[in-house]
Amino acid sequence: MKASDPILEEIWKARDEHARRFGYDLKKICADLRRIEKQSGRRVVTRRPQRPSKTAGRRPLNK
Repeated sequence: MKASDPILEEIWKARDEHARRFGYDLKKICADLRRIEKQSGRRVVTRRPQRPSKTAGRRPLNK
């Protein structure tokens, strides 16, 4: 049974209304979010994706 959380329900409702305006088309939704982001005038930081090193996640050998 899912507990009722009014804050989460408000977020879900706003997200669903926004998605419905664009017919749930992810590309259109993202384009609108980028537009809103640019209009905000706030500095947006983006980082280039980094590939993990070849040894990432490996355990060191016990000698």
